Amino acid sequence: MSFRDPIALLMREHEEALGKLQLLKKSAQDIKKKGYSEKSFKQLLKAVEYVDEEVRHHNKHEEDALFPLVERYVDGPTTVLRDDHQKMAKIYKKLSYSIKVMKENSDDKVGRQELCESAEDIVQLMVNHIHKENHILFPMVQRFCTKEELREVAKKLL
Repeated sequence: MSFRDPIALLMREHEEALGKLQLLKKSAQDIKKKGYSEKSFKQLLKAVEYVDEEVRHHNKHEEDALFPLVERYVDGPTTVLRDDHQKMAKIYKKLSYSIKVMKENSDDKVGRQELCESAEDIVQLMVNHIHKENHILFPMVQRFCTKEELREVAKKLL
């Protein structure tokens, strides 16, 4: 019986997230340089919506399905990655607040600055986080875990 490779699935989700993060970064830079525009703000909202829904879901999957498997062998990497997830949630709250401020008053310069800073912060954190998982955690999992253990993870991701 064949199974879907959970690491390949998580890496595909990372690729999709990186595309949305580029959109978020570009939109925030446009707003920072040129000021508020409906087009840039809508693009930013679309990217933030993805972060809110898909990334939160992805992170939960990692914490519930993959990290416990890794923790059977070693704690360090998952501790760092869980901390990243918590930092993402905090920055996301700040970003959400800034979006609310901008929706109420698109001319608010402080709100615009906070929006751009929090967008840049979350992009930087998430890109670094994805790099850690793709280049450290996932290769480690593929090297040390059995096919049966990977099947366990795959079942939990469904």
